[in-house]
Amino acid sequence: MLLNILLTIIGAALVLVGADKLTDGSVAIARRCAISELVIGLTIVAMGTSLPEFVVSFLASIDGSPAMGIGNVVGSNIFNTLMIVGVTAAVAPIAVQASTVRKDIPFSILASIVLAALCLDTLLDDNASTDILTRGDGIVLLGFFAVFMAYTFAIAHNDSAGAEAKDGDSAEARQPELPLWKIIIFILLGLAGLIFGGQLFVNGASAIARELGISEAVIGLTLVAGGTSLPELATSIIAARKGQSGLAIGNVIGSNLFNIFWILGLCSVITPMPVAGISKLDMTMLICSGVLFWLFSKTQHRIARWEGLFLTAAYVGYVAWLIANL
Repeated sequence: MLLNILLTIIGAALVLVGADKLTDGSVAIARRCAISELVIGLTIVAMGTSLPEFVVSFLASIDGSPAMGIGNVVGSNIFNTLMIVGVTAAVAPIAVQASTVRKDIPFSILASIVLAALCLDTLLDDNASTDILTRGDGIVLLGFFAVFMAYTFAIAHNDSAGAEAKDGDSAEARQPELPLWKIIIFILLGLAGLIFGGQLFVNGASAIARELGISEAVIGLTLVAGGTSLPELATSIIAARKGQSGLAIGNVIGSNLFNIFWILGLCSVITPMPVAGISKLDMTMLICSGVLFWLFSKTQHRIARWEGLFLTAAYVGYVAWLIANL
């Protein structure tokens, strides 16, 4: 028990240090390349913090347990939208850009709707005998991923053009740039801390739960989904505390899109993924969490502390309901 507690603490510490370094390195890239923090969050940071979900889902597909991969992504995305945004806003209110409210969050909601439509075959097709993500569905998801990446690079291009047109004498421009070698080290160390720290945390916490007699089902619903999202949680909180709201929001939205379009798209192309254990309630919660995120962001282009607490309470209530109905 003591060893597992130690591993859990070490894992959490590595995640926090990794998030701090990854945030510093990513912001430095944004400034050096004249790209917005939102774009960096949507791409580099989102891809890096989604690695735990990718590893779990990819290995589950190869090992013949594809249903676990879908459950991991759905659970992680709900955790990202409710718990991560909620806790981050409770720590430091998050400013949300108007373009994010108009385009990025709705695209994330669209991703959830597309996934639900592809997964719930028996609900939408009377001739379907089972719910499954086929290889054709995977190609559709990868197509959406290509659209998302093209859109993101278009944003990056516009950001760069806008930056060149501006007077370079801003306070941010006057800040000394980090050397390229240091940026690369920060990002690599940050990703390593997030990935290995998150794995240590999940393994240690899972072992503690088993020793306390908590069922494997409860572990999967809470620790696996929450544990693989720990990098996103740490990165968003650190970014928000440093005033990098664009990075925090971009990290969550980008991770959700990577999880659905890239991870499930690639894994279902490798092998069809039966949608076992994922209910209509889970899919409804996935979509509703995105809508709630959008509504709170739309009010004053910021998520206040009380709204963050509401999102967090919604996630706690959802998990409590799942546990009560095991």
